[in-house]
Amino acid sequence: MRIPRPTRKKARIEIIPMIDTMFFLLVFFMVATLSMTIQRGLPVNLPSSASAKADIPDTVSITVTAAGAVFVNKEAVSVQELRDRLRGVQQAQTEPSVVVNADEAVRYGLVVQVLDAVKQAGLTKLAIATKPIGQGGSRP
Repeated sequence: MRIPRPTRKKARIEIIPMIDTMFFLLVFFMVATLSMTIQRGLPVNLPSSASAKADIPDTVSITVTAAGAVFVNKEAVSVQELRDRLRGVQQAQTEPSVVVNADEAVRYGLVVQVLDAVKQAGLTKLAIATKPIGQGGSRP
């Protein structure tokens, strides 16, 4: 006589809870990444560049407005004070990076004075901020 065996249920992997968990992790990391960005510069109309990149975190931001005012991390300084301020930053940080945000309407001579002050302070990691051509910038 044959005894019937109970049929075994096939093992299933429930993927809906796994999908919910993956979406939760995705949103969590997106929000966490957005909160880590540091904006130290003032809003200026940047010139366009095809090789523009995103701002580098933990940098010294030097902003030159269209009116010719110079700011270091949103604090107004003169061009003469800029070198001393950058030397203080260099002593506080190891190899700080400098990003120059100069409005496209600024005199070229003022930008050269700012770059000269950066060089005299002994800082070697320097970038000039631009925005990609497709983001409303003018094109030569």
